[in-house]
Amino acid sequence: MIKPHVHVPYDRLKSYLDFIKKERLNLEIYFGSQRFDDLNKDDIIRLKKQLDYNPSVSIHSPFMDLSPGAVDSKVRDITIKRFSEILSFAEILKPKAVVFHSGYDKWKYDSRVDIWLENSLITWRAINKKASDMGVKIAIENIFEDEPSSLKKLMEEINSSNFGICLDTGHFNLFSKVSIAEWLSDLKQYIIELHLHDNDKSADQHRAIGEGSFHFRKLFSELAYKNCIYTIEAHTIEGVLKSMQWIKNYFK
Repeated sequence: MIKPHVHVPYDRLKSYLDFIKKERLNLEIYFGSQRFDDLNKDDIIRLKKQLDYNPSVSIHSPFMDLSPGAVDSKVRDITIKRFSEILSFAEILKPKAVVFHSGYDKWKYDSRVDIWLENSLITWRAINKKASDMGVKIAIENIFEDEPSSLKKLMEEINSSNFGICLDTGHFNLFSKVSIAEWLSDLKQYIIELHLHDNDKSADQHRAIGEGSFHFRKLFSELAYKNCIYTIEAHTIEGVLKSMQWIKNYFK
């Protein structure tokens, strides 16, 4: 039986904590950039104690303004610093994986994957070494990629069983110009986590599974024998519950 994680921003945990504990939800906790410097290890220890039903946990790293493949070394340095701070939280929460955005945008890099990749490797080799030493997997999430080759190159260069892909269905549905079969052909072996949400291809709407045009049945059938984290990223309680029921019905 699949027991999915549910994506919840750290700032919203207090509001939803009664519901989370009642439903005994597994969680992906998103630490955004806006209040990041207000947090310290004592806050994370307190959170760990609040989650006293021992849920399975993953972490979503901050991403706004950060650039793991930055050409400017000072921008890259602050990105590595932020990512390292997230790993200090991971030492306490013991997540199954930490999700990071890839940072590649063909318009920003003028389709020069080589420039992005060269600088990304500096970031990810340092971060993956720290994560691997503490037994935490790294999952790189697709965002603006319209095909999978840049992510495949990153996986091949890092070449670590600790370092993989978070395949985001909503971002695929919005941005991809090639089929899910092509993505899976290139990346299936690297998939650690799935971000599950839907849209109608007009915007990143974060709807419940089945409320857009993504073919979840096809994806799930292709990954039937693969052990990975299923994370619901619907942005309402109703969407979360509907998605959980959809998954339950599919896997029963």
